[in-house]
Amino acid sequence: MGSLSIWHWLIVLLVVVLIFGTKKLRNIGEDLGGAVKGFKEGMKGSDEPQKQVTQDSSKIIEGEVKEKTQTKV
Repeated sequence: MGSLSIWHWLIVLLVVVLIFGTKKLRNIGEDLGGAVKGFKEGMKGSDEPQKQVTQDSSKIIEGEVKEKTQTKV
């Protein structure tokens, strides 16, 4: 029961490709890469001190309503 040889790993890889297909494996790889990138950016952001958010009730936010929707109660 020793370690697996290269031929065992190639057979396992072939079975995985046959089951999932290359397109789904590529999508999984992209999702995993995006998650790792987001995690690294999050870790970099934790080193910086967090900014204090102050709430000032005297600020007025002006804008334009493009579409009015009605809600039923």
